[in-house]
Amino acid sequence: MPHSRGAELRRAEQVPDHKPSNNPAPNSSPPSPIPHRRREVFAWMMYDWANSAYSTLLITVVMHYIQEVVLPGDAGPVAFAWGIGGAMIAAAVLSPIVGAEADANRSKRRWLAGTAFCGAAATVAMALVPIEPAWLVIALFVLMGVCFELSLVPYNGFLLEITDERTINRVSAWGYALGYAGGSIPLVAALLLFKYSHHAGLTDQTLLHRLCILMLGLWWGLFSLPTVLILRDRGPRPDSTEPFGRAARAAVARVARTIANIRRFPVLALFLLAFLFYNDGIQTVITQATTVANKDLHFSVGELFLLVLMIQLIALPGALLMGRLSDRLGQKAVLLGCLVVWSGLLIAAAAVEEKTSFWIMGFVLALVMGGTQSVSRALMGTITPQRHAAEFFGFFNLSGKAASILGPVQFGLVILLTGQARLAAVSLLIFFIVGGLLLAKINVAEGRRQAAG
Repeated sequence: MPHSRGAELRRAEQVPDHKPSNNPAPNSSPPSPIPHRRREVFAWMMYDWANSAYSTLLITVVMHYIQEVVLPGDAGPVAFAWGIGGAMIAAAVLSPIVGAEADANRSKRRWLAGTAFCGAAATVAMALVPIEPAWLVIALFVLMGVCFELSLVPYNGFLLEITDERTINRVSAWGYALGYAGGSIPLVAALLLFKYSHHAGLTDQTLLHRLCILMLGLWWGLFSLPTVLILRDRGPRPDSTEPFGRAARAAVARVARTIANIRRFPVLALFLLAFLFYNDGIQTVITQATTVANKDLHFSVGELFLLVLMIQLIALPGALLMGRLSDRLGQKAVLLGCLVVWSGLLIAAAAVEEKTSFWIMGFVLALVMGGTQSVSRALMGTITPQRHAAEFFGFFNLSGKAASILGPVQFGLVILLTGQARLAAVSLLIFFIVGGLLLAKINVAEGRRQAAG
């Protein structure tokens, strides 16, 4: 995605007082002392490739395994939705602590390795344990979700260390694009396994589900290796590393001070509040859309694979398109446009009764899904002081996860009360309305000045 001259001119207009200087202000974000090597950027993007298997197989084979094998009946959709909600709230509590500790000890790489490999191990264990007792399967399901969310804290924190203002949109968008491309491979493998395994004498549906979940864990763990082996924390290391308990207490204190002083970055605070709402809606739609297809429209597991594969393939150019548009039109304008599309899809969900209509909705969703996420991440990066990168991206995850329990819980409750997943989807509209109204009030140029000052 080439950097546009129009974006260059807009940035000059947004920061009119900027002048070249050999002595930048103490609180400004200095350029990285290490060149932005393609090797580092590629290694960073590889984690999008690695964790993409979680994103695609979670909403297909893992969802189907829990709802049709482990807990068949009405308990399955509720356990799936509430399990995701539980993982989100746990990640919300831990994300700021992980981010602050990673900043204090220059340990983003260590935290990324620990959370990624722990999540992969939990996934492998989920594939191997028996379905009884069901609580053990659900516990491993929640653990893999917590690890996935926590791994994004140091991962996103690395973004500012390998990019600058000219390249952050491009690298963020390419990271999501590589993830969408990579996520299609395990999805196709799972589809082929379900479709042709009977030729090899494999007809046990429970075994097929377990093999796909095992593949998910191995994919996540193995493809995380390039990221962990190549990326390194930048900046001076502390003279001594505090024990985790002491570091955690210090991190909590720093987080508390950051919350108390968040008024120093009012644009960032308002963005985090807006993101809290609209991202809750987005994440719930992403994780529960296949529940609508499975419960209300009676999609087979093969049709679910094909639906998500189509979304993956369309989301790839969609993410790149939104990244290009954010360079030309501005991040805020693109985000608001995406939220309007999300809202329209939820309204349409109330009337959908045919599989063909749902496929069309999935196509439109794919166009804005990756763009909404990548542009949000890039916008967060442009209004975040670089010296607080991991800590504030911890708050980015906090903003995304703290209320994320509300969407899945609300979704599950509506299913319990009405028996219709479509109405549960429509109920999520409130998150997009509130988030969009808050986002409309953000002054991005002022946010950049606050971050630099």
